[in-house]
Amino acid sequence: MKNKLKVFSPFDGHLISELELNSPEEVENALEQAHHLANNPDRAIPVHERIRILEKTADLVEERAEDFARQAAEEGGKPLIDSRIELDRAVQGIRESARSINQMVGHEVPMGLTPSSTNRMAFTIREPIGVVVAVSAFNHPFNLIVHQVIPAVAVGCPALVKPASATPISCFNLVKCLYEAGLPENWCRVILSDRASAEKLVTDPRVSFFTFIGSAKVGWGLHSRLAPGTRCTLEHGGAAPVIIDEDADIKDALPLLAKGGFYHAGQVCVSVQRIFVHEKIVDEFSSALVELAKKLVVGDPLDEKTEVGPLISEREVDRVDQWVDEARSAGANILTGGQKIGATCYAPTVILNPPDQAKVSSEEIFGPVINVYSFKDRREAIDRANQVPFSFQSAVFTKNIDVALDTAKRLNASAVMVNDHTAFRVDWMPFAGRKASGLGVGGIVSTMLEMTEEKMIVFRSKVI
Repeated sequence: MKNKLKVFSPFDGHLISELELNSPEEVENALEQAHHLANNPDRAIPVHERIRILEKTADLVEERAEDFARQAAEEGGKPLIDSRIELDRAVQGIRESARSINQMVGHEVPMGLTPSSTNRMAFTIREPIGVVVAVSAFNHPFNLIVHQVIPAVAVGCPALVKPASATPISCFNLVKCLYEAGLPENWCRVILSDRASAEKLVTDPRVSFFTFIGSAKVGWGLHSRLAPGTRCTLEHGGAAPVIIDEDADIKDALPLLAKGGFYHAGQVCVSVQRIFVHEKIVDEFSSALVELAKKLVVGDPLDEKTEVGPLISEREVDRVDQWVDEARSAGANILTGGQKIGATCYAPTVILNPPDQAKVSSEEIFGPVINVYSFKDRREAIDRANQVPFSFQSAVFTKNIDVALDTAKRLNASAVMVNDHTAFRVDWMPFAGRKASGLGVGGIVSTMLEMTEEKMIVFRSKVI
């Protein structure tokens, strides 16, 4: 009898579903089939057929978006209002993948520039890299799978996907739509397995590309064990900084930053976490942010009114509470929040001037906590913002274009938002972490390029 994975609601703990775990033999069989497909050009799915499959998949997901959003909210805890937006983005991402296939192009390599290269013509083409293994996270249970699996389908790579054990239902929903749209099942398999089988899968030499979204500890650990030649992208977390200069439009900035920090209870890799505010406006800014935080509705993610849902587990609630208590003991001022709401939720929290060494300042909190720091010198604030080992998205608010450009230049980040929050993202833009925050580049088009390789073809002819 097979072992089963039980999926529970992170809000009230009710059992949502029981799913069978794959045996080691089933995992091996899925990998062997994928490897055979990747190395047999005669079995490749024609480009026009891939486009048709993806367009049909997008239609199916769009038709079922409300049901899928409710299931994603139930298993992952993201409020329904935000889960609906996630499904809208997922549909856009699938369509974007279909449209972007025509960007997978090579280029001409000039010849005849030296006597030895005469009578030759050269150009490159892009080919699928091979078997893709995707390991995903819980916080966007549908759209993250779109970003990791749909590009593989688009470029012609067989894919094996292991969703987060807390949120596998959304992954099955997407893959079933792919099957219904006409994708042969052996081109994309969902893997539910124990840790040993998953690690064996990821590190197998038949895997050509590994895409991982999750904790830095796990991601970098798996990266160190990849087989020689396996390419990868890693997407980890950050501790996103924001610089608020003294001329910033606070009324415009506040709702953006509150949303960017408390969205999905702060369980987003680019959540607003550290806001550095000029000393002349820090009191006004902090008071207004506190009022916004107090008004947020915390509770059942399936309730239409809920704005902040539960954390993914009670263990995470306890961890966030411990980190906030540590900051309080170190002299930080807890302006609002700082306590559990039941066993599974945490009050939206604003902390003023926690020490830079405190965990809420130096590590990714992944909870509904925003830290505010007063500064006098902007460049010193930027230095403080850069001192953590993470580097992902960041932001600056100012009316001065010179300040905006100077800050953007000095912030160590892969993206700098000017007068916008750090969690802004559209699915066609590149998305990547620096330093400990990741490796490689995500986003639909960027991922498709990562999952292909250039091959050069050189013709020699007397008539060239």
